[in-house]
Amino acid sequence: MQDATQGTVKSADRVLDLLELLARRGQDMSHTDIGEALEIPKSSLTQLLRNLTARGYIDYSAVSRGYRLGEAVGRLAGKANQGRSILGIVEPVLAEITASLDESSAFNQLRGIQSEVIATVSSSQRLVSHMRKGDLAPLYATSGGKALLSFMEKDQQEHYLQTVQFEAITPHTIKTVRELRRQMKAVRETGVAFVSEEFTPGIIGLAVPILSSSSTALGALSVAVPAVRFNDVARERIMKVLNDALVRIGRGLAERA
Repeated sequence: MQDATQGTVKSADRVLDLLELLARRGQDMSHTDIGEALEIPKSSLTQLLRNLTARGYIDYSAVSRGYRLGEAVGRLAGKANQGRSILGIVEPVLAEITASLDESSAFNQLRGIQSEVIATVSSSQRLVSHMRKGDLAPLYATSGGKALLSFMEKDQQEHYLQTVQFEAITPHTIKTVRELRRQMKAVRETGVAFVSEEFTPGIIGLAVPILSSSSTALGALSVAVPAVRFNDVARERIMKVLNDALVRIGRGLAERA
């Protein structure tokens, strides 16, 4: 077991060493040059380069016969920067959402295979759903989670769907991948995710995804409403407020780009 663990760590170190080497050099490097610089056996390096090239983290130039950093590295860095910068834009918008609706609102992002509350503003009403910063929930059980899942990168999304294990959190929590796929399709078509007492009894949730330029979710805006206050009129009002909020966030992101 110890050898297997050490082997896994060694492989991870090699990936990071390779990416850092190409970043430092700033020019194409041949298979031989990389192997000598990192002291990686030829067969191991060949497989490593093949895997990273297939994922877009490294590009191969037939002209120079060398390797360079790929576009996936830039995309990954861009997502990290967006994730850090978006919170400052979202927080005042959340305050406006709750002020307008007098219902609790939240900003959710992915944390592994769960949805995490990154920021939240609670309603002032006596009957209210409290969403606390740092709260985690399954993606299949909350509106914010479904919004994030529906606009997740395809390979990550499929892996989730193939490995997810459903927990009956409430009697209304969905139970099958087939139903989850159906709901995800509806979210992509309508731009809104909806749950009815699937995570918290008596609470209705609506959420909209904040999309990147590549149409993956940077996060989700959600509103939680006690079922006794929810009807068609409330739904339309919430959707208008959420869509207006998306416009403001989009403008804020464009200004920071």
